[in-house]
Amino acid sequence: MTGSEGLRRATVYGDRAVLVEVADPADVPGLRAALLAAPLSGQVDLVPAARTVLVVLDRPVTDRDVAVLRRLAPAVPHGGPAPDPVVLPVVFDGPDLAEVARRTGRTEEGVVAALTGAALTVAFGGFAPGFGYLTGLPADLHVPRRATPRTRVPAGSVALAGPYAGVYPRASPGGWQLVGRTDAVLFDVDRDPPALLAPGTAVRFREVG
Repeated sequence: MTGSEGLRRATVYGDRAVLVEVADPADVPGLRAALLAAPLSGQVDLVPAARTVLVVLDRPVTDRDVAVLRRLAPAVPHGGPAPDPVVLPVVFDGPDLAEVARRTGRTEEGVVAALTGAALTVAFGGFAPGFGYLTGLPADLHVPRRATPRTRVPAGSVALAGPYAGVYPRASPGGWQLVGRTDAVLFDVDRDPPALLAPGTAVRFREVG
């Protein structure tokens, strides 16, 4: 039940899930939104990633499920007020801020202005519980990862890599460019939901001293 025709590729994973692959990462939020608006029968979870959405069911997958997922049109945003974004207070004093400014041709103040002015969205989660890959950066802030990763990045570090921004929810190794830090709690098992930045959440950075 795997096909290469149609709009996208859909591959059965086990007997109760289908992995849907898209050519353009920009299609992932729309596909997820379409499945939230009109879920498959028995749909219990959606797990978006950079170019895929895993659709988890409570029943065996059928050929019809695969056919529907291959041709499902991404959802078009409806009118009406957008939900308020999660605003993250950030101190922009990261050790790589000057390097990001050099690579982009901006001043450090210009980098901060671009980051605080960007309307970001959590495309998907991964790497660590609570880590959200944020899209919506200006194209010139798509900077490469560091050539040599750090062995320890502090929790709360605000970082850039490729087309994504992100915040490290806990101390860990990492190779992203560090531009600032926040005291926001990204993941708390006693909170419902535990992750502050769920897929589809709007996010803004606010500079603090």
